[in-house]
Amino acid sequence: MDDRSSEGAVQEGSALAHALQGRLDLFLLPVLAALDAQIDRRLVRTLAGTVRAVLCWRHRAHGLLLSELGAYLLSPAQAPAGTKRLSNLLRSPKWAAATLERLLWRRADAALAAHEARGEEVYVAWDESVLEKPESRGAEGLCPVRSSKAGRLSARKPGYNRPPGPPVFVPGHHWLSLLLLGRSGPPTLVSMRWWTTRGERASDKRREEGAVLAEVARRWGPRVLHLWDRGFAGSPWLGEALRRPIRFVVRWPTRYHLVDQTGERPAWQCVRGQRSWDHRELWDGRRRCWRKTGVLATMVWLPGHPQPLWLVVARRGQGQSPWYLLTSEPIHSVEDAWAVVFAYARRWQIELVWRYGKSELALESPRLWTWERRHKLLLIVSLAYAFLLSLLTDTAALLRQQLLRQWCHRTGQRGREARAPLYRLRSALSRLWLTYPQSSFLENPG
Repeated sequence: MDDRSSEGAVQEGSALAHALQGRLDLFLLPVLAALDAQIDRRLVRTLAGTVRAVLCWRHRAHGLLLSELGAYLLSPAQAPAGTKRLSNLLRSPKWAAATLERLLWRRADAALAAHEARGEEVYVAWDESVLEKPESRGAEGLCPVRSSKAGRLSARKPGYNRPPGPPVFVPGHHWLSLLLLGRSGPPTLVSMRWWTTRGERASDKRREEGAVLAEVARRWGPRVLHLWDRGFAGSPWLGEALRRPIRFVVRWPTRYHLVDQTGERPAWQCVRGQRSWDHRELWDGRRRCWRKTGVLATMVWLPGHPQPLWLVVARRGQGQSPWYLLTSEPIHSVEDAWAVVFAYARRWQIELVWRYGKSELALESPRLWTWERRHKLLLIVSLAYAFLLSLLTDTAALLRQQLLRQWCHRTGQRGREARAPLYRLRSALSRLWLTYPQSSFLENPG
């Protein structure tokens, strides 16, 4: 009885591992087909195996070391051979990182069409961060970046206060990411872009972001609503946006000036003394509590630009700073104002990208000297992240439930109901594939 039960569990686990490997193969098929026309078939197999190895090897400090990934690409006994294969893939001059970027854009096109077919409003959330390499010196393309980790670790805590000091700068790269979002449901990764301000590849923030904005405007135009944080506020960036056929919502700093019926003044003065139009109880996903929130809106103009805009203010209760949301969307009713607030609230999803990428995917761990090889590896990891996001869709619901139930069990109701699906999914997937090793269809074409 026990032997039969054990044999059935093995068959069930093997079938689940095979099904998920098949899903990964289908996910990677467009980029594998494109690379098959450019590079040797063995390198194409290596790329497919590397995505699987990234998903299996979980280590924050060593997650993207080639010597570690090589052991998961083949086997621990063949780690040197696996490392050499991965190195050959990354240094091959016959393919470029742009091939992987195009796959992400094509998947975003398909996701946008699916959202529109369901009649949903579609958002593109933007955010910027840095990829820190504080211990590195000689790697190509390093530039000074403001360390968010140092600021977080030195933040004031009860009983551990310290005097505020100047910001800390460390070697690293600048990082821009875009997500495609519906009103609900999982996001779709659109783009990840890294750049430096030093060396032969030196660029700057507005040039890189302007190139991405031009690409989004060319592909989607006014079909999507762009969501920007305060880092994008200001006349230079919004002036660029107003020259293109796009729609946007940007969180506006209170001290930045706008023009209303009485003249130019700080944003907070444009609504001073005005009562909220409506109040609702809204869920604060960051603090995990309900907040009574009021909303109102007024027409404003950006200094030096004739196009009218709307300033929507969400008053989130005592102790919380209001949201001042500047938008190109016309506000004709209370529901229009709430729609802008709800849209900006969805932007929180992209904040999770940085935490997951730096902690779970170990995007700060590569030790590669050249920019091009490092860029290729980071985009391979981006494909792995995009695949994990695809497992959150409705089409993967049964596989996801079976995977979490059998390979990432949590004791207690609180543990089972905790909303950390990507962390649990990768943990379960790693355990499953390490127990039942699978290979891509390219490795077994028959």
